[in-house]
Amino acid sequence: MLIARALLDELIAHAREEAPNECCGVVAVQPGAPARAVRVHRAVNTAASPLRFEVDGQELLRTIDAIEQHGCELGAIYHSQTRTAPYPSQTDINFAANWPGVEWIIVGLAGGEAPHARSYLIEGGEIEEVPLRETAT
Repeated sequence: MLIARALLDELIAHAREEAPNECCGVVAVQPGAPARAVRVHRAVNTAASPLRFEVDGQELLRTIDAIEQHGCELGAIYHSQTRTAPYPSQTDINFAANWPGVEWIIVGLAGGEAPHARSYLIEGGEIEEVPLRETAT
């Protein structure tokens, strides 16, 4: 996925604002190869937990409808991990089964290091890291 530094900074800001709880949301992309991120849509973590995230199903459907009405697609689901490295948990793997082809961007905040984001495709329980390629715009 191509993503502007400003959008990546928005994901990291969201993660910092919600800490110590996990944040969550989705990223809209313009279709094509490679997909280009065009907007971050924050969601409410209804679990309000540092260990997991949950998104209200109705909120998620409304967001996806809005994304599609603007000619875009759901490109990624994102969340933060405040206690561990940014790598998919078993919960993420289970949830990803319902979202084939959608990237999982995880913002890591653990360990006092500078926050960083990594992206993954999770298909059939298999995890593959995919590049987040920063663009100027």
